[in-house]
Amino acid sequence: MTTTTFTKAALLEKLADLENRFSDLSPELELTVRDPELGVEGYVVVWTTLTAVGGPLGRCGKGGTRITPTTTLDEIKMLARIMALKNAAAGLPLGGAKSGMRDDSSSPGFEQRYRRFVELVAPVLVERGGIFGGFGFDIGGFPQQALWACDQLKSTRCFTGKPVEMGGTDYDREGIAGLGVSESAVTALEFEGVPVAGTTFAVQGLGAMGAAVVRYFSDAGGILRTVSDPRVGGSYLLERGASPSLIQAIAYGDGERTKTLLESEGRIAALDAVLYEPVDILFPSAVQEVITAANVSQIQAKRIVEGANNPCTAEARTALFERGVLVLPDFIVNAGGIIAAFVEMSSPVTAEENAKTRAKVKEAKELTRTLMRAGTREILEIARSAGVEPTIAGRYRALRSIFNRAEVSAG
Repeated sequence: MTTTTFTKAALLEKLADLENRFSDLSPELELTVRDPELGVEGYVVVWTTLTAVGGPLGRCGKGGTRITPTTTLDEIKMLARIMALKNAAAGLPLGGAKSGMRDDSSSPGFEQRYRRFVELVAPVLVERGGIFGGFGFDIGGFPQQALWACDQLKSTRCFTGKPVEMGGTDYDREGIAGLGVSESAVTALEFEGVPVAGTTFAVQGLGAMGAAVVRYFSDAGGILRTVSDPRVGGSYLLERGASPSLIQAIAYGDGERTKTLLESEGRIAALDAVLYEPVDILFPSAVQEVITAANVSQIQAKRIVEGANNPCTAEARTALFERGVLVLPDFIVNAGGIIAAFVEMSSPVTAEENAKTRAKVKEAKELTRTLMRAGTREILEIARSAGVEPTIAGRYRALRSIFNRAEVSAG
């Protein structure tokens, strides 16, 4: 891949123009659905499908489905806008969208309300001639939702993240998002000429993302030195690294065995101690804004690769950049889930064949490796050439992709 080089001034000028064009966009679809009798309220926003022009799915926007008691239309609009950038930064011919419900997914009667929400949204689905790519997992999601949605609409195309036997990639269980984060970290090390083998790392959060990062970055040769999660009672410092048994327990979500092995192999510390260890790479993979202006001076990691959504504030990223600490931001590196969703939507492999061969899982992993490596390297090249933060280079790449694809198609 050949990357155009820029001076800092030239890049910032081009980025400012693209940012203005992006700001001028309005959502292509903004939908609120209600059923007062059942107490259903939900939203769908497709921010833009410009990135999807000329792609295999046509004008289509995709993102997950957020379900919380406080979900609002404004929140879904903000998330759809972020998905537009994330999908474009990943190099996908797929627009940005998000859906959501104002509900508690653990409350009584939720299945009936969820099924009604799905039914109300159905007319705007791509498979029915609309521009919304379908439902998926986000905060408030759990596996049965895929079964409910597909049953209600009599279609397996309406939901991504499904079990393999339904034609899905089962991307949470396979840890495809964490695979993408790991591949970005490996690419960054290779870009710097640093061997992956022996690289020390720390992971905050042992949910689906953090567990997958532990799994895949350990497979690449990394040495796990610190992990943290409230469910294990704090941070564990592993001076000798993690044993294969511990890595396996974390990777496959065996919480009881994970805690037992951590207690035997490590030394417990405060929950946030994981953020301040002197490791080669820190993967914050839990919640947002854990590294801020208030604690950024305590960070000792040489590199930060953001597995969670927005774990570093903009001020913290800039402060770290000024200290020479590489920060690869979330919208660049954690796109594995949406890449897997794209494979589910675009692959011609049937559900029956997928159940036998796991072809979509293999395709999703391979495409994740390919796209995350190519995208990360290009962003690092732009950042080095112009002397800017990777976040700035990533926004440039994403916005350029959105508008270039539309212009090429129009031309």
